[in-house]
Amino acid sequence: MGTSTQARPTAHDAFGSPVGVNNFSIIAATVNGSGSQTANNAIARALFKMGIPTTGKNLFPSNIQGLPTWYIIRISREGYIGRRENAEVLIAMNRATADEDISKVPSGGVVIYPTEWKLSESRDDVTYYALPVQQLAKASGASAKMLSYVANMAYVGALVTLLGIDINEIDAALMHHFGGKRKAVDLNMGVVKAAAEYCQQNITKRDPFKVERMNATAGKVLIDGNSAGGLGTCFGGFTFAAWYPITPSTSLVDALTDYAKELRVEPDGTHTYAIVQAEDEIAAIGMITGAGWAGARAMTSTSGPGISLMTEYAGLAYFTEIPVVIWDIMRMGPSTGLPTRVSQGDVLMVYFLGHGDTKQIVLLPSNMQECFACGWQSFDLAERLQTPVFVLSDLDLGMNTWMSDPLEYPDTPMDRGKVLSAAQLDAAKGFNRYEDVDGDGIGYRTVPGTESKYAAYFTRGSGHNKYAQYTERADEWEANLDRLHRKHEYARTIVPKPVIDEVAGATVGIIAYGSTDQSMPEARKFLADRGVKTSYMRIRALPTTAEIHDFIQRYPRLYVVENNYDGQMRKILQMEVPERAKDLVQISKCDGLPLSSEWIATSILKKESK
Repeated sequence: MGTSTQARPTAHDAFGSPVGVNNFSIIAATVNGSGSQTANNAIARALFKMGIPTTGKNLFPSNIQGLPTWYIIRISREGYIGRRENAEVLIAMNRATADEDISKVPSGGVVIYPTEWKLSESRDDVTYYALPVQQLAKASGASAKMLSYVANMAYVGALVTLLGIDINEIDAALMHHFGGKRKAVDLNMGVVKAAAEYCQQNITKRDPFKVERMNATAGKVLIDGNSAGGLGTCFGGFTFAAWYPITPSTSLVDALTDYAKELRVEPDGTHTYAIVQAEDEIAAIGMITGAGWAGARAMTSTSGPGISLMTEYAGLAYFTEIPVVIWDIMRMGPSTGLPTRVSQGDVLMVYFLGHGDTKQIVLLPSNMQECFACGWQSFDLAERLQTPVFVLSDLDLGMNTWMSDPLEYPDTPMDRGKVLSAAQLDAAKGFNRYEDVDGDGIGYRTVPGTESKYAAYFTRGSGHNKYAQYTERADEWEANLDRLHRKHEYARTIVPKPVIDEVAGATVGIIAYGSTDQSMPEARKFLADRGVKTSYMRIRALPTTAEIHDFIQRYPRLYVVENNYDGQMRKILQMEVPERAKDLVQISKCDGLPLSSEWIATSILKKESK
């Protein structure tokens, strides 16, 4: 492949830094249902296996085959994994969106497109490469039915030559994808090799983008958050799951099902769990509430619309104090909204979910390790506190591929909480189900089948006193609410504490949670380079802890960064720390995309410049 002397503009990222070797993004603009995911995943996995820090984000439509989809691969020698605003290398494979896609390529970027389009190369500040996609696909010998699927492998081959991706790593990635089925791999590799050879013989490279082997991914894994959460649920000792399909949470239960078949089976083949697809979300939470009452470690997984339907049962489990776990993989609302776009829009709803004065326990994972950890920690907290525990992940964490350190398996026994045995009951000659014996607001409970005449109690969602008897007495009702408040205050001491990174001399504090954390290292570096020192706190759970309150008190200027329109976490913090309410500044955006480091940094910088 020759070298051109033709000058091209130098591409820069949104922060003004040059991009090039192991530092740029690729966006594949394709058609949903065309098999492009095979090609995209092969590229991302090959780059990762070359030791290059890589992340992949899939932007796909929520309805039918044939609509536009985009897959963004970020390559960062510095190890940054948050979303970038620009992608320097565009693979234009959807004619319907090509004009708009090309218009977004930054100056100095690259456009790869099918020769068959006879595209007018109208921009003189980008480099165009035309590729005979259909010709290469037909030459592979694929059947007519498979032609549109293998055609995408043409751009994989082009990137092998144009960027320097190791073709052997592409082969290995396809072997992984097809489960070692050599025939399927060879069909796809035929197109990859033909495209790579075509580029070598017919295209002169005229751009600065390439990849080189590194050693920055050793010991790391590629995984999505729903898979990590499903695996963590297995290790948390779940025995029952009920669910109803809804994007983007379905793949969590799919992963749980796959892992359980391998990890939760006795040597004789007996399953130690049950997973039930319910008729709707109401039935799903009803089933797990019954299972939790019976002593099972029970969970469900849903998204915002499903949470709405689960409200009444969530309130019942809260007031009857039954441990259950509900995963909410957040997506864009209101209403049905954008089912395949990301948002952190359920925080307020879930924290106060239920009728009356209800406050729920909420976990907020930010990475793959925490998605895994929440799988088992949620059960421990639910049983310790005898209450529903909600895990608020989101579509970006749940369905996209992330580079991660290895998952840390639980190293402590399960915490089943205050469950009385038959011997304890017989010795005490009974117990009061809703009595606060220890001052933490948590009563003792029994599970059905406990062989003691003192084990039974009546579970009711209507008014009850400490003896689990029905009551409408004002003093008993208020005493029960006081006890539940003490339990909520106790929860502050045992939920995961925030992660805090404080910088000497900083007067600005940034607060975030969940997937917004992925863009924070890059955003904070940008701010530091411009003289704005920041300390950072990532909230991992609600209710708020003493550490959160102390951090807020230490900084005169505080920015709360979140992926929703109304600044929902900011509102909660204003309620919890009212004396600093006016100092908590909202930095929020809600366009269906993950927050980029550029947007976060420039938004804060504008506030600091005023």
